[in-house]
Amino acid sequence: MELEANQVPHEIIYVDEDGFNLAKRRRRGRNIIGQRATVTVPGQRGANITMCAAISNNGALLHKCQIGPYNTDRLLLFLEDLHERLVPEVERGQVGDHLPIYVITWDNVAFHHSRAVTAWFDAHPRMMSHFLAPYSPFLNPIEEFFSAWRWKVFDHRPHDQMSLLDAMDAACQDITAEHCQGWIRHAKRFFPRCLAREDIRCDVDENMWPNAEDWAE
Repeated sequence: MELEANQVPHEIIYVDEDGFNLAKRRRRGRNIIGQRATVTVPGQRGANITMCAAISNNGALLHKCQIGPYNTDRLLLFLEDLHERLVPEVERGQVGDHLPIYVITWDNVAFHHSRAVTAWFDAHPRMMSHFLAPYSPFLNPIEEFFSAWRWKVFDHRPHDQMSLLDAMDAACQDITAEHCQGWIRHAKRFFPRCLAREDIRCDVDENMWPNAEDWAE
């Protein structure tokens, strides 16, 4: 809130990583009366694919998929691509009251705190790192983005109509700036309680979150 009220414009960008595998499916199925419901799943799990994404009030800014988990090296490549997308070439290396600062807001996973990532932010003055409080996913609207994105991947039927990577990219295109703005507004509703020093981590459950699938419709 202080950054948004600062004289120098600050744009808040939410970043996170999430994994995906075709073996993850909706936990529901159909059954014939008198028989047990069954759900068909792939016989083999296949490789896990991890996507790193960045969203803001302008929508989904960037997403990159990798086979296997994200690490420091992959994260640095993502940050470089994000920097190139946000900061015009003629403005790189420049700072000033009229130039916005892009605040990367994310969780406290270990490689977000690595020396290489810290050094990267030191070398890019227009980019700033801001960590959320531990165990506070409700303050990061990108969690809702990933929840809605998962359902939309399945809507593209990656088993038989397109590859998983193509379905993951197509699902991101289905999520609009309006969706991201709604998730950001919802996360900000917790700000007054956080400022009042309430411990709300234990009572934030599924009933308090809007259904991500409905948000994405």
